[in-house]
Amino acid sequence: MATVVWEPVKGQMCDRIGEWVSLEVRLVYPAELLPDQPPRATARRCSHALVCNPTDRPGCTWSGTWPGHDPLH
Repeated sequence: MATVVWEPVKGQMCDRIGEWVSLEVRLVYPAELLPDQPPRATARRCSHALVCNPTDRPGCTWSGTWPGHDPLH
């Protein structure tokens, strides 16, 4: 059976909320039957998305409210 884990990609200061956030990616590791397969990234999230989303302006692609803005680039 495949293993699913959330792994931090990067920590950075968020200009929007003024706090340190952790950007995470959900990785799906294959079952032991296919050990040479790389993990697949299936989702991403910000550790402070619940703080960011209720405000009156869009956040970023990591919080799920502004797909065109990626703070990693």
